[in-house]
Amino acid sequence: MQEHGHDRCEEQCVHTDVVESVRREMLGSVSADELAQLFKVLGDNTRIRILDALYRSELCVCDITALLGMNQSAVSHQLRVLRDARIVKSRKQGKNVLYSLDDEHVSGLVRMGSEHVRELKR
Repeated sequence: MQEHGHDRCEEQCVHTDVVESVRREMLGSVSADELAQLFKVLGDNTRIRILDALYRSELCVCDITALLGMNQSAVSHQLRVLRDARIVKSRKQGKNVLYSLDDEHVSGLVRMGSEHVRELKR
């Protein structure tokens, strides 16, 4: 197997000041585990489609079902996963439960991820 020179330093060196600065700023083990779990939840096509829809508007399960062409049970299951991960929130309005993205951080993830994917297509 041939190694590619651009994958490795040609000369062994450690920039100690940079390494220490980065080490102080890095996530701890628990936070890294939580972030990995967040990305696992986001790593599903159906959940991403739901988030994309909720990025555009607050919706009830029936609306999401119609948008995705899925049955209500499957949509409800995915919403439960997203709600348990604190990615979406719900509120009761009359006989309906409306879903929306949990906060601006989630909105930012969806927006930036969408922009990144669209940018790759250019």
